[in-house]
Amino acid sequence: MKFSLNILAVILLLALASATTGTYHDSESSDHLQLDSTFLSVSTIAAHLDVPWEITWGPDNWIWFTEQSGTVSRVNPETGEQKLLLRIIPDVYRNRTLGLLCMALHPDMKNFPYVFLNYTYLKGRDLRSKWVRYSYDGASLKDPLTLLEVPADVGHNGSRLTFAPDGKIMLATGDADPKNDAANSGNAQKLETPSGKILRLNIDGTIPDDNPFPGSAVWALGFRVPQGLVYASNGNLYSAEHGNVTDDEVNLIKRGRNYGYPNVSGVCDQPHEKDYCVEHDIQEPLMAWTPTIAPAGLDYYNNPAIAEWQNSLLLVTLKTQSLRVLKLNERGDAVVKEKVYFEKRFGRLRDVCVSPQGDVYISTSNRDWNPALGFPVENDDRIIRISKNKIAKAVLKSPAAETRVAKPAAKPITPTKGSVVYNNYCASCHKADGTGVVGTFPPLIGSSRASGDKKELIRTVLHGLSGPITVNGVKYDMEMPAFNFLSDEDVADVVEYVQMSFGKKQAKVSAAEVNVMRSK
Repeated sequence: MKFSLNILAVILLLALASATTGTYHDSESSDHLQLDSTFLSVSTIAAHLDVPWEITWGPDNWIWFTEQSGTVSRVNPETGEQKLLLRIIPDVYRNRTLGLLCMALHPDMKNFPYVFLNYTYLKGRDLRSKWVRYSYDGASLKDPLTLLEVPADVGHNGSRLTFAPDGKIMLATGDADPKNDAANSGNAQKLETPSGKILRLNIDGTIPDDNPFPGSAVWALGFRVPQGLVYASNGNLYSAEHGNVTDDEVNLIKRGRNYGYPNVSGVCDQPHEKDYCVEHDIQEPLMAWTPTIAPAGLDYYNNPAIAEWQNSLLLVTLKTQSLRVLKLNERGDAVVKEKVYFEKRFGRLRDVCVSPQGDVYISTSNRDWNPALGFPVENDDRIIRISKNKIAKAVLKSPAAETRVAKPAAKPITPTKGSVVYNNYCASCHKADGTGVVGTFPPLIGSSRASGDKKELIRTVLHGLSGPITVNGVKYDMEMPAFNFLSDEDVADVVEYVQMSFGKKQAKVSAAEVNVMRSK
């Protein structure tokens, strides 16, 4: 027995050989994660999926998941066995962020065997977002009942749903509505439209009598693109939301409150925001991120299995490709600490769920319309399990193992100021290598803006760009937002970086030149 344990220790130490010491004194690799006192194993339970947009724990102790193409399946997390519950929904329309999106299971499936789905479809030439209730017969989903339809667009659809402790359905919608103004900027503040809201419905789609706005499904308003929605064990409801070019948010959702968008981004700290916040009693976010991180799925963790993560929100992100653990205070009304894990290890992360045993599951989104550099890999997309490993933790107590984990990583190459600004604000669309996304985001390599007059590129960064353009023979018609909130120095640095890296032009750009263009 002693011989076997020694062999196990050697194997585990070899597995730890590539570990590095992180910002928070936690070491991680693709197959393990060491926290302060807990050792976690990381493994794949399902692979070769087609963008598992929603993952949720089922009453059968399997993971139930949607795929963006229009199927619903479940997978046994212990054996990897998969069973199809719903073949491709006939009218699902998939394009970029469109398709079969979120799902929620009724918390009492024995008495109410209902599964709720949201997907986009074409009604004639109009895009629509449909919220549908299916019945589960023990083997498949059938008898769809449409509860709600809202306008959809090629983006800004949001889409998450969860159940309140009182059994009501809570739905998160983005501010998209192609029949409104081009930026969809007014919908979130209009009570008469369901776009840009948290909605509350009965399970038959009717409006509860005790909603804050009589006759309206609206529970809270003022959201841009909600991507996560979860109740904590204390009854608090939280959402995760995409900002525009600044201020991605996590919010504590309160009955009848206004969360400000598009008049307020993040906290009420800008001159034009302060008066509006007072006048409309704006609820500020628990946390906001600039540069943006593209938050996606959100869940609540309060299990002793991973003591370090108790009473935390678990948030996965698309842009920064990370799992973020947001430690809450006792009341759950403030984030007191943030830790970041697995950044850029598994690619874009779309959703997260927690099992009753305290295991954490995350799903990748690498076969979607906007893959990260280096993805998808051969086995994408995946559902990945993060679970406590008691044996490995015991082995790590040996001095040799502790020395191995604490070994410092090789010193990274120091990035330039311009590359930092570019990666923070530009790379999510134009990509780190400047290749863009064909037909959606134009490349910078070979473009006239990267190789042309620096004044034109400065103007584009400061003021944005809209309307059709052609780059390298391909037409594009997406709006580029203005980045005029960046300092003159940051704009100068990023313009110089773009021209040198992608335009092969040795142009020097000064903050003074940017200031002149800004004043014009």
